[in-house]
Amino acid sequence: MVIRLNQAQPYALGLFRVVIGFLFACHGAASLFGVLGGGSVPTGTWPGWYAAVIQLVGGTLVALGLGTRIAAFIASGSMAYAYFKVHQPESLFPLQNGGEASALFCWAFLLLVFTGPGAVALDGLFSRGGSARVSEPAREKTQAVSV
Repeated sequence: MVIRLNQAQPYALGLFRVVIGFLFACHGAASLFGVLGGGSVPTGTWPGWYAAVIQLVGGTLVALGLGTRIAAFIASGSMAYAYFKVHQPESLFPLQNGGEASALFCWAFLLLVFTGPGAVALDGLFSRGGSARVSEPAREKTQAVSV
């Protein structure tokens, strides 16, 4: 069973990336354009408008798997800023200060910085000459010992 789970890992990670990126992009679209039940933020206001741009662009890039690590790093940093600057002064714990989404997005994107995009990412089209699939993790090669 563990072998099958390990084989599915790049695809599960790819699905995680798509879902997290899509949800983040939806937050940005809601803030920028007033869609999906959100109110639009006035253009150029600090930090709301800039955060919304990072959410829309960064979320889209992450969902597509294009420049995933860099986009996830910037998105993670923006959510850390949001948590510590906006939510944490209200109370220490996310449940009390309304910062659950900021904290979860921050850690989810930080995870993608270290794991990469997983399977079916556009990053693969540019780094491997046309294949959008991520190969399985490199297995350690052991040398045969003659007896």
